[in-house]
This record gives sequence, C-alpha cells and structure tokens, in this order.
Amino acid sequence: MHLTLKQEATRPAGANILQQQAKFDGFIEEFNNEQPHEALQMRCPAEVYAASSRPYHGILEPHYPFHDRTVTVTSCCRLCLYRKKINLSTSLAGQAVGVKEVDAGIWLVSFMDYDLGYIDLKEKTLQPLYNPFGPKVLPIS
Repeated sequence: MHLTLKQEATRPAGANILQQQAKFDGFIEEFNNEQPHEALQMRCPAEVYAASSRPYHGILEPHYPFHDRTVTVTSCCRLCLYRKKINLSTSLAGQAVGVKEVDAGIWLVSFMDYDLGYIDLKEKTLQPLYNPFGPKVLPIS
C-alpha cells in the first residue's frame, strides 16, 4: 500500500501543500471506495469496514500516589520545580509527570508506569534511566 501511495500520490508531487493534499485525498477515495483488494476477497475496504461499537474515551489522567507531587510539563518542554527549570522532552509537553525526592535535591521523575530519570536541582539536569523503548544494541564481542 505504501509503495502504491508513493507512486500514485507523490510522483510528481503537488505544486503546493493544498495540491498535494488533494492528491492524497483522491488516492484515499479510490483506495477505499473504488479499488477491490485481493485480501478482502475482491471487495473494497469501505464495504467491509465497521466502526467499533465501543466509544473511545481516551486515557485517564496519570495519577502518582507514591510520588511527592504531580507536575505538568510546560509547553516549552520543561519541568518547573522550586523555581528551577529542567528540560525534559518535547514528547512530554503538557503531560503530567510524578516527581519524588529520593535524596536531598535529587528527584525521581516518572511518566505513567515508567521512571524516566533523576533530576539534580542544584545542577538543573536530568540523568535519564534505561529506555525500554530505545534501540536494542548488542554488546560488541
């Protein structure tokens, strides 16, 4: 599907963003409503699609009962704690994180069930912990 999308909707590319969006919209219309698919027994996706009967309510606001406080990361991706500003991550902007003092001036920062790292308020730095979602690198033998 991605190769077909690339061939049909980007070569040649639209002259501006509106023309390019129109090419994408045309591709989606044809792909879903006009073009039969072998994997769907030669039916179009629109013929077999059914919306979920369960409404989506989003995820609950994170709750940190075992932390000292809950802090919302600013839109500029900082955590503000005791008038100190520590850069976190653009992906956390607007999200609530839990912070817990583990030593004098050292705070553990957590997002949902994941501990992100430790903040040193004196140095205003975040030392990240192991990233379970990061690339898996095998040790060199």
